[in-house]
Amino acid sequence: MSTRDDTEIEASSAPLIEHLIELRRRLIWSIAGFLVAFLICFYFAKPIFNFLVIPYQTATDWAGMTGKQVELIYTAPQEFFFTQVKIAAFGGFFLAFPLIAQQVYKFVAPGLYRNERGAFLPYLVATPLLFIAGAALVYFFFTPMVMWFFLSMQQSGGGGEATIQLLPKVSEYLSLIMTLIFAFGLVFQLPVVATLMVRAGMTTAKGLASKRKYAIVLAFVAAAVLTPPDPMSQIGLALPTIILYEVSILAARMIEKRRAVDTAEREAQSQA
Repeated sequence: MSTRDDTEIEASSAPLIEHLIELRRRLIWSIAGFLVAFLICFYFAKPIFNFLVIPYQTATDWAGMTGKQVELIYTAPQEFFFTQVKIAAFGGFFLAFPLIAQQVYKFVAPGLYRNERGAFLPYLVATPLLFIAGAALVYFFFTPMVMWFFLSMQQSGGGGEATIQLLPKVSEYLSLIMTLIFAFGLVFQLPVVATLMVRAGMTTAKGLASKRKYAIVLAFVAAAVLTPPDPMSQIGLALPTIILYEVSILAARMIEKRRAVDTAEREAQSQA
């Protein structure tokens, strides 16, 4: 190996070590923030779970069972404890997400141009807002609708029929609502992903529009995979996905129009 090659390796090793040190610092801040948020959420795990049960109570009102106290059970001694751990982990990530996003941005920003930073920052803001919008739809409408559908299958008994009542386990109810929140939150990121792809030149508004029929099929396939195996859940996720795909096409067209205006202005300035 030549002396020149040795010099180039030595010159490149220092920035690499600095990047690794910076990455470690950002990871430590992110993990510490998550652990603090985890402990806070674990301390308030029962109130959080009671908050998540409110959609179930709403469903009982829709089912004509107004005034009936919601009952959930656990059948293993450790089940409710681990349910609280899941609540703490899920809630801790949401609570710590602003800090984690900030650390990601601070690590990535020095390597971006000023205009790239301006383009990247809105997505960090839009991502949690869209996720919260999806979670709100699940909490206020979709979960009550799904639970109402399941409650309608109960059997009161009498006339030789068995009495069949819904008594959800705490772990299974939490898994259901977490799955729905995750599925809707993920789907609501579709405009962010689509606009990023348009900005990167990976697709166009015309390309998105031409693949609309495939997107509709994929929406129902994704809904079948991400939601419980009942038609209410699958249709309820597929329809917002299709609507968000149309929103993505509109957003892509706006980006392309803005890009065309900027290009025209630069050409006018260069000619002047």
